[in-house]
Amino acid sequence: MKHFMERRDFLKLGMTGAFGMMLSASDLLWRVEQAKAAEIPSTSAESLNPDAALQKLIEGNQRFVDHHPQYPDQSELRLHEVAQAQHPFATILSCADSRVPAEIVFDQGIGDIFDVRIAGNIATREAIGSIEYAVVLLGSPLLMVMGHERCGAVTAAVQNESLLGDIGTFVKAIKPAVKKVKGQPGDAVENAVVANVQYQIERLKRSQLLTEQVRAGKLKIVGGRYDLDTGRVTIIT
Repeated sequence: MKHFMERRDFLKLGMTGAFGMMLSASDLLWRVEQAKAAEIPSTSAESLNPDAALQKLIEGNQRFVDHHPQYPDQSELRLHEVAQAQHPFATILSCADSRVPAEIVFDQGIGDIFDVRIAGNIATREAIGSIEYAVVLLGSPLLMVMGHERCGAVTAAVQNESLLGDIGTFVKAIKPAVKKVKGQPGDAVENAVVANVQYQIERLKRSQLLTEQVRAGKLKIVGGRYDLDTGRVTIIT
């Protein structure tokens, strides 16, 4: 029995030691990744034109899809760098869906993206006001409206469901887009997802402030569609 107890304690000690080594290796890997991230030059709205900003997003998404993220602008240095001021190089109006976090799918960091998230990526007055703030006052040169595959809000609008509370408000805001593609061949929800992005962009272009920035060449407005299965963002308009 004494021999058994000693052996068990030895095995327990060995497992504890191995677990500790695993944690140490994991911590070391994290520190290495953070060091690499700190070495990547930061960019902001002040140093990018609209086309360059879009390219930066596309390249970041490609890294995400390839599972080779750089985790830029996520270091302690970056945290202090943007503590007093922000100059996001992109503004993204996207769905509030938990599977579509902009910084992750575009492999960006703190202060890079001005996020406006709302179910169905709809351009409400409050959303438009937030976007105008990012573009006009913060100098963001790129605005993307990003819908996504199998969007629940769009699905509810296509199915014309009756929903409780204020949930139906965003469904109502999507219905004009659904109407535009009703009867078209193909998947009704997928057609509506794309149409909704285009429709919300139309609404944003009614903003005088945003229109002035576009005309001055200081802003580019694009649409995107995020694929839940692959992680890829496709530019659709």
